[in-house]
Amino acid sequence: ERIGVNSFLHRVFKMKKIPETDIIPYRMKANSSQKKRIDKNELALLYNFNFFDGVPEYHRVGTTEMFVAFELQIGLEVEVSGLRQVHASHEEGRILNAQPLLKAYKEAHENANEVDASTTSVPSSMSEMLEIGDDLKLITSVLEGNFANCKYRALGKEEIYGEGTAPIAPKRLCLNNKRLNIWADLNKAVVLDGPFELDPSLRYSVDSTSLRMDESIFGISVGLFAYFGPYMVQISALFLGDEHAKYVSLIKPGVNFLTMESISMLPPKCNGVVLVAWGDPHYKVTWADFKECYYQGMKLVLNQ
Repeated sequence: ERIGVNSFLHRVFKMKKIPETDIIPYRMKANSSQKKRIDKNELALLYNFNFFDGVPEYHRVGTTEMFVAFELQIGLEVEVSGLRQVHASHEEGRILNAQPLLKAYKEAHENANEVDASTTSVPSSMSEMLEIGDDLKLITSVLEGNFANCKYRALGKEEIYGEGTAPIAPKRLCLNNKRLNIWADLNKAVVLDGPFELDPSLRYSVDSTSLRMDESIFGISVGLFAYFGPYMVQISALFLGDEHAKYVSLIKPGVNFLTMESISMLPPKCNGVVLVAWGDPHYKVTWADFKECYYQGMKLVLNQ
């Protein structure tokens, strides 16, 4: 069933977990290899059990996005072993058809390997030209995934200034930083600033994000997170080590220091952003004292 991504996230959010686990089951069905048996009204000997691990884990590279789920195949050993021998290429093709950026990357490398194997007698200049062609194909696929073909009409910029909020733990699970969820469960994560409300009818990209942090505090991570359905996603983050600068930039115009992408898009229908810190500060202070004495505000510039 095809539904909007926000509807999908809300639907998963409401699903029940298996008691005392983080497993969210969403489907149990006979494997497609059992069609002939089913057509003859015979019992299937191999089933697929599909589930999420805590959250529908989210990954994005440029305009290529995916949610990660897991599949456990349950059945007779002979059925499972036989499927492994013939099903790998089918699974690979299905993944590559859904991920054109990954497909272009794989094809570029395969072509490069074919050139290496077949050009032993070709002059080096021609071989170099072929390699350059493969490199350009790979670079092009990456640029296309990095919003080179993005067609949005600029509406202006929005500047947001933060001075800190009451020390509360993040209320939303993160889709692309599951370690943060663990830190939050251990009461070792806090919202430093926000949430700052956004208009969900607009698309946003982050022009820049910076914050001021006392140099004497270190051993923590700080990140910018955007609301995505009932969850949130990490846009950028940095670990603050010993002797960090007082002014810390997570994103500057043209570069995200976590992903190294030139454009940092917020998810569709995003209605808020927050600044979150997590970890074990070098000095054993409470998060309330941390925000009161060490965090000194932030500036966020968004492109609308």
